Amino acid sequence: MKMVSGSAKSPQSPWWDREVYADRRPFLLARNRITAAVRTWFLARDFMEVETPVLQVSPGNEAHLHAFATDLIAADGTSAPLHLRTSPEFTAKKLLAAGEPRLFELARVFRNRERGPAHHPEFTMLEWYRAEASYTQLMDDCADLLRLAAEVGGCPSFSYRGAACDPFAAPERLTLIDAFARYAGINLDAVLPAPGTAADPAPLAAAARAAGIRVAEDDGWTDIFSKVLVERVEPHLGMGRPTLLCDYPSSEAALARPKADDPRLAERFEFYACGLELANAFGELTDPQEQRRRFTHEMALKAQLYGESYPLDEDFLAALAHMPDAAGCAMGFDRLVLLASGARRIDDVLWAPVATP
Repeated sequence: MKMVSGSAKSPQSPWWDREVYADRRPFLLARNRITAAVRTWFLARDFMEVETPVLQVSPGNEAHLHAFATDLIAADGTSAPLHLRTSPEFTAKKLLAAGEPRLFELARVFRNRERGPAHHPEFTMLEWYRAEASYTQLMDDCADLLRLAAEVGGCPSFSYRGAACDPFAAPERLTLIDAFARYAGINLDAVLPAPGTAADPAPLAAAARAAGIRVAEDDGWTDIFSKVLVERVEPHLGMGRPTLLCDYPSSEAALARPKADDPRLAERFEFYACGLELANAFGELTDPQEQRRRFTHEMALKAQLYGESYPLDEDFLAALAHMPDAAGCAMGFDRLVLLASGARRIDDVLWAPVATP
């Protein structure tokens, strides 16, 4: 069955308009099939499905993540600030500390300042964790889930914005060092910051400018790294076959543990198809002191850039001391459905998109 994204009606027509909804309904039916198949896949592998709270003391402590704030008002009228979670990660790791060996959640999460063809302020995150497992196991999980979604979603070949990807092909494994060399002509290995030191942006800035990338005078190391990644690397990922982009600089992996053979790099990968990031995974950091140091740094940067910061979740930091070695992955479920159903916009695969004021 051929699926066509979007209605001929005016873009101002509400999502519940019968013609608009009729155009979207095939994608929503595909979503239901994929949801059921994914849940069955995890349960067959002895994962526990969990439900964690949306309201959190801390919504996450990464500088460029933006949360929605609210207040918890008690019966006596006193209030306490809370946030809508940007991820179920903190609570999921507390469950690992409590003794759950494998868990997953199809979690509703919320991120402010994000809306577009592949972004939505409220979306579904498929997040799962394996205790006593390597993050390379999660690479296999991602490939399996991509194939599964393609099988039941109705699109054995993915296409998005002119790009094509075979979801059944073995993924390419590409390190950040190799990706920067291949697509930007930059020797990332030569400019990686040493562990625990302030990154000097000058060498990376010079390399980026030589590659024709515009760099502002006040750009930090992370800013420049992100520009190279977004402008030169990401457009080439997941073309023809999926890509596992792995071994991120440790400075770009706030919740991942360093690689044993090179602590400048972290046990982190991202999973791409058709140039679209689908998943982000870590070998999890379990050192509470190091995690506190990283979070404190991230929140200082957030305050500098955006004039706000979020509290640390002290309960989470306490739980890290009891958490086993583990690997965890967060997959954008709506993006997975978008590709596997043949949709073109993330709103097409949401039963009821958030209204635009």
